[in-house]
Amino acid sequence: MSSNFLDHITKEFGDGTYLGDEYGGAGGHDGRGLPTGSPGNFMFATGIECSNPTIDNGRTRRDQLAECRHYDYWQQDLQLVKDLGLRVLRYGLPYHKIHLGPDRYDWEFADQVMAEIKRLGITPILDLLHFGVPDWVGNFQNPELPVHFARYAAAVAERYPWVRYYTPVNEIYVTARASARDGIWNEQLKDDRSFVTAMKHTVAASIMATQQIVHRRPDAVIVQSESAEFLHEARVVESDWVRLSNKLRFLSLDLLYAHQLDAEVMLFCLDNGLTRKELDWFMAGEPPGHQIMGNDYYGRNERIIKPDGGWCEAEDVLGWYHMTRTYYDRYRKPVMHTETNTFKAEDAECWLWKQWMNVLRMRQDGVPVLGFTWYSLTDQVDWDIALAEKRGTVNPCGLYDLERRIRPVGESYKQMIQEFGQITMVPHGEMFEITRQPATLKVEV
Repeated sequence: MSSNFLDHITKEFGDGTYLGDEYGGAGGHDGRGLPTGSPGNFMFATGIECSNPTIDNGRTRRDQLAECRHYDYWQQDLQLVKDLGLRVLRYGLPYHKIHLGPDRYDWEFADQVMAEIKRLGITPILDLLHFGVPDWVGNFQNPELPVHFARYAAAVAERYPWVRYYTPVNEIYVTARASARDGIWNEQLKDDRSFVTAMKHTVAASIMATQQIVHRRPDAVIVQSESAEFLHEARVVESDWVRLSNKLRFLSLDLLYAHQLDAEVMLFCLDNGLTRKELDWFMAGEPPGHQIMGNDYYGRNERIIKPDGGWCEAEDVLGWYHMTRTYYDRYRKPVMHTETNTFKAEDAECWLWKQWMNVLRMRQDGVPVLGFTWYSLTDQVDWDIALAEKRGTVNPCGLYDLERRIRPVGESYKQMIQEFGQITMVPHGEMFEITRQPATLKVEV
């Protein structure tokens, strides 16, 4: 009789292995291949640019769905998403066109698009408010905004009950800052009190909308997309303005997630119109639903303030990894990279891969990063000046140009999706699915 246990295993069971042993016990798969649409898949996504703020004191609407010609090419745009191999799409319904007044809606365009998204098997992350509100609502100084918007969110959830993923209000901090501190959009104000007012109304709108969505879809996933920002000051002594600004970048998520405010930020808010009663309401608890903290990062999100007050882009001084790690350590929420691009088309491929390396490094360090988004599907218009004027400048930042011709970065994204498309949303997360299928993935990325 042999003294080698392998001889006995081979005699009884053959080689003693089964498909997948080489992948640590998984079902013969290492994560390569296009996304399958499984809930366990990492969420590779793109988005349709849908910003719609007003400028010129409310006289001009910047509707990027129109300016990027999505209203004309929506069927082709959705097919392009599918052609890339993507299964997830950040999609913004045109709130300013749908919500005509209290309990009055025009669903014609939305119904057509949503039916096609469903037919194509695309999972939408529905973006309900993207920098602008209907004319009849006015702007973000309107205290009735949370009520009106909550009713709209309820109507959307009732009309499309198959939708699970939502971004109620996109980039709350940017919305409030650009509208009421920088004076660019909507109310175009430039004072602290207006900024705090816009902030509290917009956060409250997000909370109330989430409540209405989850009432109708208890398993809703809320992807709260927020801009990851930082100011680097090239001075020996830090200015009060820069110090406060770097704290205020957290204010929207602090209020949304009931995170106690920094003392300086709290005094700033109380001095500028936030009441103790309102603060207590925000701090009462987190909104319902499964919460994902989406962090948007562009190289221009980081700025260096020079001694003379001028500034320059500071891309990658911190980068998405370090900035998002700060947000994650603060809120301890699963993370998604919800927006990135560059206006320099020749740099786009390298920027894409650099962002993806940030995601992989974050996951390897144990942070649950659930998805990645190149924003947007097509080029955009006038975002180099933050939509402040209607110049018609095309920003070559899309996976496709405005003629719907694929850019090199689009081809690179195809490569990325084919290589990593079936990695798990969370490494080893498939063990939490209730299924009769064997373990399918067990990879370290």
